[in-house]
Amino acid sequence: MALMRAAVFVEPGRIVLDEKPIPDIGPLDALIRITTTTICGTDVHILKGEYPVAKGLTIGHEPVGVIEKLGSAVSGFHEGQRVIAGAITPSGHSNACLCGYHSQDGADTKHGWKPAGGWKFGNTIDGCQAEFVCVPDAMVNLSPVPEGLTDEQVLMCPDIMSTGFVGAENGDIRIGDSVVVFAQGPIGLCATAGAKLRGATMIIAVDAIGERMAVSRMLGADFIIDFKKADPVEEIMRITDGRGVDVAIEALGTQATFEAALRVLRPGGTLSSLGVYSTDLRIPLGAFVAGLGDHKIVTALCPGGKERMRRLMDVIASGRVDLTPLITHRYKLDDIENAYDLFSHQREGVLKVAITP
Repeated sequence: MALMRAAVFVEPGRIVLDEKPIPDIGPLDALIRITTTTICGTDVHILKGEYPVAKGLTIGHEPVGVIEKLGSAVSGFHEGQRVIAGAITPSGHSNACLCGYHSQDGADTKHGWKPAGGWKFGNTIDGCQAEFVCVPDAMVNLSPVPEGLTDEQVLMCPDIMSTGFVGAENGDIRIGDSVVVFAQGPIGLCATAGAKLRGATMIIAVDAIGERMAVSRMLGADFIIDFKKADPVEEIMRITDGRGVDVAIEALGTQATFEAALRVLRPGGTLSSLGVYSTDLRIPLGAFVAGLGDHKIVTALCPGGKERMRRLMDVIASGRVDLTPLITHRYKLDDIENAYDLFSHQREGVLKVAITP
């Protein structure tokens, strides 16, 4: 039995490099040899035991690689082809998919639907922090990497670029809009870039880490508020002359940022939520204007599927966005435990870590 190296969840607090069998594939699947992957904030939630997964599961959901083997029923691709797959790998035929919500794939007609069921890598099936990964429903999920693009140029597409951009898309940002993005981690930075692409002409970013604020300005932020030096709500209302913003994107997942995002909306504004919340949220009466402010609150999970990946890689190929500055550290798969230690403790100004087997 051929073996590969993989980052495996053992128990809360322990993800270790181990050996596992190279995955078998079914008729509709593809075996991908991973050339570059990365660690996500969600992986840290798994590491800490805040998000439950099965012991022994291979972690990771951001694959760039080469087709090693194709299932017997897969057409339109060839072995040796460079591809990516989204963090979300929909089947394409569930009730959720047919309603246009591929991220929520996996409807169960007897027991309702499983939230976030489209997220399978490193959640319900073995993931990408390994030498090989099995991509389910390959014809729905594989997308060829355009000629001339490097692994690192497309590494953000499977997850954080798709997630950040949908935050801007769900906000229905229009040309001339004012937008605030709370938190400039990798997803918040992608939301900032997405707001710029959508036509926002005033983009306000909120953070307190110097390196992140510098990248934020490069990706399109016009104003940057250091929340350790000033009250973001007061500053945003001052910058907008008391009008408030058209769209507030919450990209951290805390009560404080969610509430602040509500408080800075103009009448009829939209709160686009990208945060992963680990406790119950409370909606204060005043911030919610007692439910009478004509506000919208929308949520999203990273869109996946090959068409989404194609669009994102086309944005990269066009030169309109360069997300390679988000890659601040590089590790070999052999050293992934040290990479987790760095990333989970947010040392050395880390944003994203490129992992190469």
